[in-house]
Amino acid sequence: MKIAKTAYGLLAGLLALGAVQANADTLRLGDFQSTTHIVSVEGTTRWMKAVEDATGGEITFEHYPSAQAAKAAAQLDAVKAGILDAALIGTPYHSEVLPLNSVVALPGFYKSAVHGTEVLQKMLAEGPLRDELIDAGVVPIFGFVLPPYQVLANDRLGMPDTWAGLDIRTSGSTQAMTARSLGAVGVSIPGPEVYTAVERTRLDGVLFPLASVPGYNLQEIVSHISKNGSFGGYSFVMVIQKARFDALSEGARKAMFEAGQEIALHVAAAQDASIEKLVEEWTANEIEVYDFTDEELASLKAAMAEVSADWLERVGGGSDTAKAVLEEYGKLTGQ
Repeated sequence: MKIAKTAYGLLAGLLALGAVQANADTLRLGDFQSTTHIVSVEGTTRWMKAVEDATGGEITFEHYPSAQAAKAAAQLDAVKAGILDAALIGTPYHSEVLPLNSVVALPGFYKSAVHGTEVLQKMLAEGPLRDELIDAGVVPIFGFVLPPYQVLANDRLGMPDTWAGLDIRTSGSTQAMTARSLGAVGVSIPGPEVYTAVERTRLDGVLFPLASVPGYNLQEIVSHISKNGSFGGYSFVMVIQKARFDALSEGARKAMFEAGQEIALHVAAAQDASIEKLVEEWTANEIEVYDFTDEELASLKAAMAEVSADWLERVGGGSDTAKAVLEEYGKLTGQ
């Protein structure tokens, strides 16, 4: 009788598991980062697992990393069209649809990934940045930023006159303004193509977040890397198609937001923590990792001051909403 009860219990458990799996709602999630990139390891992958665990398997995911389902610049359209249910989008790739979200790309604001992520999460909770995403047909679940962009090159760049006429890889229109303010030319090249472009001298330098450098092996092709500059930022936002999100259970929606709050700060902290170790490795490999002098920082800041005003007119159209976004961003970042 005891064996029979045990067998019955096991069968009931298997049937219950089968019922959960049968009722599971599987979301197709796009991501243009590789599964070895720190953003994927500490962000996307962790969040998917956290949601699956919190919902007891009610929500599962089909993950399409490395732009398998859509290129980086097409991730948002793929979600809106229903090709994907969700995606980790890089907002600078969608500046025409999400112009206000590109405020994060302005130079000289946040000082670390954690600092910038705390600010972004507040701005995504309510207000114009969130409204802009909702109007685009998606719901923002959480967002985080990369560490402030630094410059990688084969010469030490410092005062603005050392940037004059150089072709610098930038990400998005706002960062292109930053390069232009320093007398350089902003060149838009997808991350996976940057290595070859520098190697073949099509680029003189690259603006890039240090935590992401190993993901593209850029340390192999440059000899100088700055570490205390602030040449703009980059935000990722996890989004779900609005109609798809609204159809989920209240418990599933809550689990997504709660997991997102935790994962956003986790991936930001992981990026910040990785930089110290990377600097040690690069220095050991005879790469000059340097700090700008106080004089250089002052000159760079003065040169880049025009970027915010340029952003307000070119990207924000001089609107009251854009002004309010810029003011709030400055207030929250302490600038």
